[in-house]
Amino acid sequence: MRFSRKSYKHHGFAPARAIRHNGGMRAYYSGDFVSHLPAGHRFPSEKYRLLYQRLLAELPAIQIVEAPAATDGQLALAHDPAYIQAVINGELTLAQEREIGFPWSSQLVERSRRSVGATIAAARAAMGLGMTRQGVAANMAGGTHHASSSKGGGFCVFNDVAVGARLMQAEYRRTHRSELRVAVIDLDVHQGNGTAEIFENDESVFTMSLHGEKNYPFRKVQGDLDVPLVDGTEDGAYLESLESALGVLATRFEPQLIFYLAGADCFVGDRLGRLRLSFDGVQARDRRVFDWAWQRRIPLAFVMAGGYGHHLSDTVQVQINTFTLALAYAQRWQNVSSSLTL
Repeated sequence: MRFSRKSYKHHGFAPARAIRHNGGMRAYYSGDFVSHLPAGHRFPSEKYRLLYQRLLAELPAIQIVEAPAATDGQLALAHDPAYIQAVINGELTLAQEREIGFPWSSQLVERSRRSVGATIAAARAAMGLGMTRQGVAANMAGGTHHASSSKGGGFCVFNDVAVGARLMQAEYRRTHRSELRVAVIDLDVHQGNGTAEIFENDESVFTMSLHGEKNYPFRKVQGDLDVPLVDGTEDGAYLESLESALGVLATRFEPQLIFYLAGADCFVGDRLGRLRLSFDGVQARDRRVFDWAWQRRIPLAFVMAGGYGHHLSDTVQVQINTFTLALAYAQRWQNVSSSLTL
C-alpha cells in the first residue's frame, strides 16, 4: 500500500505509566497485557516476563515504561482498515488465524495494540519528539515483521515497525516540512516479508534484512537489501555479511532514524533459527549496529523480534546482552550536546 499524506489523521495516545522512574534509557513494556495461549502452544510468551524481571534486577539505569496502545488511525498508516477492523471485531477467517498462529481473543487485540504502541513510543523517545532525545530506546517486545498491509502471519498481527516508521514520518513532516528517511535493519533470522511488502516502492524507507535462506517465510518478498544466509552460518561469516550489508546501506541511503530488529533467533540454541551464532557473536552483531548508528548520530529504536531458544533462559540472555550494550550507547547520547538536530 502506498502512503498518502492526506489519507489519515494523526492520533496521539494517552500518557504512559512509568513502572520505574530513573531518567535512564527508556524501554517500553507490554507484558502485563497477555494473550492467553492454549497449553502446549509453541510461541514462548513467557520470555517477555523473564526479560522484564531480569532488567529490573540487573539494569536499574533503564527506565521501564508501560506501553501505550496504538490507535486505529495509527495502525491504518501501514494496514488496510478492513483488516484492522477484522482483527478488532474478531472477524478473521480460520485461515487468517492459522496464518497468524494465534487464536483470536480480545486480549490478543490489546496485546497487539500495545506492542505497536511500544515501538512508536520508543521511536519518539529516540528522536526526542515531545521529550528529551534519548538517542536509543527500546520496545521489550515487537518486531512483528511478517504482518503485511492486509494480513498477519508468523505470530505477527500488526507490523509495529512499519506503523512506527510511517507515524514518525508524519510527525516529522508536520514540523520540518520534509520527508524523514528511515532505515529498517532487520536481523531477525526470518526475512521481514511484511515490512518489505509495506515499503515496496517507497524510497523514503530502506529495508535491510539478513536472514536464513531456507527458513520461514518460504516465499520471500524482496526488500531494498536482502542477504540470505545458509543454514549453520557461524559468527565469522555472519559478521562479514553484516559488515558488507552496512557498507551497502551507507552508500545507498542516508537514514535519519533507524529501527533495529535485534532478533535472538540467530543464536545457536534457537529452535527455529538454524544459524549458529554464539553469545559473543550476537553481541558483536549488536555492537556493530549500535556503532554504525552512533558514528552517524542517528537515533535508533530497537525491538526484540524472534527468540525461540531450546532453553528460554538463553534467549533472554541474548536480549539482556543487547540491552546492556544499548544502555552504554544511550549514555553516550546523554553526553551529546542537546543542540544536535536531525
